[in-house]
Formats: sequence, C-alpha cells, structure tokens
Amino acid sequence: MSDTELVSLDDLDDDGRATLFEHEPHTVRLSLAADEGVPAHQHPDRQIVFHQLSGELDLHLGDEVVSLTAGDVVRFDGDQDISPQARTDSEALLVLASAT
Repeated sequence: MSDTELVSLDDLDDDGRATLFEHEPHTVRLSLAADEGVPAHQHPDRQIVFHQLSGELDLHLGDEVVSLTAGDVVRFDGDQDISPQARTDSEALLVLASAT
C-alpha cells in the first residue's frame, strides 16, 4: 500500500479554507475575495510555507508586511501574529509543519 495522497484544488469546497490532507504536515488551501482578510492569529510551534497561487495579498507577520503576487513563496515562524489581507481575489496553498 502506498502513502501517496492526491488532491485536486479544484475539487475542494469553495468556503475559503479547505484542508487538503488528514495527516501532517497540515496543508490548507486559502481563498480570499478582494479586500477580504483573516484576523490576526498564531500557529504556535509551526513553520509555515505560504505559496501564493493567484492574485495579490499583503501578509502581515508581526510588525512586518510582505506583499505577495502569484508565484511567490514565503516561509515564516507561526509563533507570531499572522494576518493575510487580499488586494485582489486570491488563492494560496499553506503547509504548516511542526517546528520540532
């Protein structure tokens, strides 16, 4: 039996956030409409890889703002306040891996 799992982003529910796999690392598709955002929050003990698939958004990381466009990939520590704010309709893929 194989440990391979395959998911199509197009097959996921269109509710803005969808978990791709049941097990680690936690992998999420994030869809935001223009001017929509996610309130500041944290993911303690996680390293996060954020891949901007489409659109443009400002990713607030603590006191820093990283502006992302389609194709950009950023990695950061989940122990800080995180708040993505879409400038245009946006879709991103996030991988949240254990920092330990």
